Amino acid sequence: MIRLNRHTGHLRRAGSGPRSHPDLRSDPTHTGETELSLVPKIALEEHALCPSLTEYWHPTVADVPAVVRDRLLDALTDFGDRRIASMDRAGVETAVIGIAGPGVQVETDTKRAIAKAKASNDFLAAEVAKKPGRYAGFGHMPMQDATAAADELQRCVEELKFCGAMINGQTLGRYLDDPAYAPFWERAAALKTWIYLHPADPVATMPALEGTYGLKRATWEWGVETGTHALRLVFGGVFDRYPDARLMLGHLGETLPYLLWRFDSRAQLYGVKLPQPPSFYIKRNIAVTTSGMSSAEPLNCALAALGNDRVCFASDHPFEDAGEAGHFLDGVALPEEVRRAVASANAKTLLGLA
Repeated sequence: MIRLNRHTGHLRRAGSGPRSHPDLRSDPTHTGETELSLVPKIALEEHALCPSLTEYWHPTVADVPAVVRDRLLDALTDFGDRRIASMDRAGVETAVIGIAGPGVQVETDTKRAIAKAKASNDFLAAEVAKKPGRYAGFGHMPMQDATAAADELQRCVEELKFCGAMINGQTLGRYLDDPAYAPFWERAAALKTWIYLHPADPVATMPALEGTYGLKRATWEWGVETGTHALRLVFGGVFDRYPDARLMLGHLGETLPYLLWRFDSRAQLYGVKLPQPPSFYIKRNIAVTTSGMSSAEPLNCALAALGNDRVCFASDHPFEDAGEAGHFLDGVALPEEVRRAVASANAKTLLGLA
């Protein structure tokens, strides 16, 4: 049973000691714990793999212990009762599923990337159709060819009824602000659909991270890489040229909400030529999810910086504990209307989900 301390907004399991996570510790100075009910949720960063794409995933986990790697692969390729059970534990009614990176974005044969992206989207659409109402999808894009990616995005949205696309970072060293991607952004803006920018390994490791393995990848490296990628779109004028382009970031915005003033201040100081300050485009064109961030302070920062209508729930299954993510949102100190907006109402509005 999950119990909530209504004085502090902290959660713990009945009969358990304090959790190591600061937002999930019980408060020893107060009582008043009550049984916690689950708020219905829509989860927007939920990962999967189809069999034809596992060849791209395996190199990314080569240094992961085999038992962990096998468990992750088993969860990623499961679309049945175990995934549903994980969703139910977190109160997730609908999971928007995307392909775990890097997928075809590391494929050097463009024709092969296009074919495999299409096949993976057809595979995902078939799985979504088996669980109507429980699953939805983000398309997987062959970003080696901007026009082919635009065509596949349109097919995913119009024919497969996906919610947009999930792109896993840079593609063979090319970032999304590259002028070559103009056809893709033009189509995405015309469709008014969301592009979920998910972390991936950078082209090269930052020298500052050498010798500090604990800071690599999910700890710090991916956040810096993905936040920078998003800022390239802002400072590069992509959102000025395509006002209807829509970008979604996980991890409560990869630190962008915390730094809005800094972006505006330095842009003015350095003479960045944009019609509006960077924060204008971040607030207008970007929404964020709670994936991998079960912590009250960054959640409150994102809500205050971007608005209550721009933050959505995600659990990051299976790379994070869906139950922990769900129970955090159920119990964190928020006005109930804001909690329900983050849990599902914002996703319904932004992605057009029923």
